[in-house]
Amino acid sequence: MKGMKLFRFSHSSFEGIRPGVILSDGSRLDLSGITADLNEEFFASNGIERVERAILSASLPAVHADFRTEAVVARPSKIVCIGLNYHEHVDEMGSKALPEPLIFSKASTALCSVQDPLVIPHGSTKMDYEVELAFVIGRRAKYVQESEAMNHIAGFAIMNDYSERAFQKERGGQFTKGKSADTFGPFGPHLTLAKDIPDPNNLHLWLKVNGELRQSSTTALMIFKVPFILSYLSQFMTLLPGDIVSTGTPGGVAMGMDPPRYLQPGDTVQYGIEGLGEVSQSVEAEG
Repeated sequence: MKGMKLFRFSHSSFEGIRPGVILSDGSRLDLSGITADLNEEFFASNGIERVERAILSASLPAVHADFRTEAVVARPSKIVCIGLNYHEHVDEMGSKALPEPLIFSKASTALCSVQDPLVIPHGSTKMDYEVELAFVIGRRAKYVQESEAMNHIAGFAIMNDYSERAFQKERGGQFTKGKSADTFGPFGPHLTLAKDIPDPNNLHLWLKVNGELRQSSTTALMIFKVPFILSYLSQFMTLLPGDIVSTGTPGGVAMGMDPPRYLQPGDTVQYGIEGLGEVSQSVEAEG
C-alpha cells in the first residue's frame, strides 16, 4: 500500500505503547488489534503485509489526536552503527577513509522517542550530535549478497547517533560507551517502508542547533552504500527482524568545529531527512 508508514504511540487513556499506521492521507490508525507491537515477531511474520490486508478489510480504530510518538520499533536485539562513512566527516575527525566499514554497537537502552529530550549524562563534557539515515531489518539476514540486500530491509527512519566524545575518545577509546547513554538513540518519527524509498542513497539530510545549520549533505556521498552495508554486516553477524542499522553521519559535527561547539542544556536540536520527516529535541542535564 503506497505511502503507508508505521509508528508507535502512547496515550493517557491506556498503559504501555501501541503500534499504529499512518495512511497516505495523513490519518492514523491503531494496530493493537492486529499486532502487539512493532518488534522482531511482527517483522518476521510478514507483519507489513498483514497490516495492508487489515487496512483493506477491517475497520481499524483511529488514534487519539493528543498521542505521544514513541521509538518507531520496540527494543531490538541490537543497534549496529557505521562510523566514518562520509569523507567530509572523516576529514573533520582527523581520520583516514577505511577500506572496510567501521562497525560499533549502540546499547538498545539508548533507544528513545524523538519527543524525548536529549539528557546529557553525569560526567559529560563533550556532547555531540550526528544525524543519520537508519534502516530496520525486515527479514533475517546472514551471508546476504549485495544484490539481495534491499529485500531484507523493512523501512527507513531517522536516527540521531548522539555521542559523548570524551567518553568515546578519552576514556579507553571505545566507541560504544560514548554512544550508549539513555536518550542517545532517538529513532523515528515513523518508519517509511523501503518500497516507498526508491533510492536511499540519494536523500538530503540536515541538522540545526538553535536554528543554526550545522549539517547539510546527501546520502549520495556515503562511502559505503546501504546494500553494501547490510551485506557486509551479514558476513559477521546475523541481523534479525527489527534490528536497527544506522549508516553514519556527514560533516558538521560539534567536535569538527574550530573551536568545538558541543551541546549544552537549553539547546534545541532540529534535524530531518528527505522523505522521512523532521524532528525537534530539547537538551537538558541529567537530574
